[in-house]
Amino acid sequence: MPSPTEPTQQERFYALIQNVVIAAVGILAIWLIGDLLMIVFAATLTAIILKGLASILRKHTHLPYWISLTIIIIVIISAFIALMLTSGPQISEQIIKLKHAITTQVGSLRDQLHTNPLGSIIMDYLPNSVGGGGHRPSGASLGSRIAGSMTGFITSVFGVLGTIFVIFIAGLYFAASPTLYGNGLLRLFPSRQRPQMRKLLLIGGHTLWSWTAGQSIVMLVVGSCSFIGLSIIGIPLALALGVVAGLANFIPYIGAIIGAVPAILIGLSQGRQEAILVLVLYCVIQFLEGNVISPLVQNHAVRMPPGITILSQTVFGTILGMPGLILASPLTAAILAIMDASTPKLKDEEKLPPLD
Repeated sequence: MPSPTEPTQQERFYALIQNVVIAAVGILAIWLIGDLLMIVFAATLTAIILKGLASILRKHTHLPYWISLTIIIIVIISAFIALMLTSGPQISEQIIKLKHAITTQVGSLRDQLHTNPLGSIIMDYLPNSVGGGGHRPSGASLGSRIAGSMTGFITSVFGVLGTIFVIFIAGLYFAASPTLYGNGLLRLFPSRQRPQMRKLLLIGGHTLWSWTAGQSIVMLVVGSCSFIGLSIIGIPLALALGVVAGLANFIPYIGAIIGAVPAILIGLSQGRQEAILVLVLYCVIQFLEGNVISPLVQNHAVRMPPGITILSQTVFGTILGMPGLILASPLTAAILAIMDASTPKLKDEEKLPPLD
């Protein structure tokens, strides 16, 4: 006969049904309104960043929270306006030149592959979306398709800016009254589950702040090193390429490749030696990032297994597209932290034996 503190068989059955229903609703929501959920998560991540910065300022100045948050917002907006007024035209010009140079270089590389027997075979087996299909008598070239894609992106830039604006405003409201929205979320759960859910909510928020703070440092270091190294090599558009490399590293592992490809293509336009130097530069930067910078940062932040990180990027990217790929790592970090706190630890006899 179970003790009064142990759940009965009927209670365990109801709990199982509840968990199954919650999981099913969650999967259905991701499938149907995944983009909307990504916007909500991005707004939550923005709120956590703003709250974290305001808390740091409050700790050192002893100002009220709302004053600290107001100062942080004013500083961020002022810094953005100052950047646009001082370096905005230069960055915009370099990005436009970078887009033109990449389009030209990709078209030239494709033509060179077609002149080589092995390259022609490779192009025949590449999908049409990346310029494959061999010597087709009709159809646009890869360069023109990339240009068309960039044009489509530019025409939809107001939609992107609108989404970013919504994320920032929603994140601002979340950061202004975090307890209001947090308590509202806790009210969705039964009373007996609220203490545990409160604990998991705090753990998830702390994990997201730690991951974002650590990754921001990595992005700044990688972007700065890329800009300095490319400038020394003599690669044009070094500033734009450094910005791309830094922003791309928000996506661990995959972002390193995304950030390196444009620089290598620009290096090829300058010569084979420059391309090799650029490749060596990015390999050195990523080696230092993976073995020196990230371990130092992650000792105070969040460490995720590389296999889990890459798999999460693949899964969320496949289901939710580019937003899922971008936000996969912080979302996975929060999920892993919540799972670690909500599941019992393994005993020594339950663990797998270590490899010799």
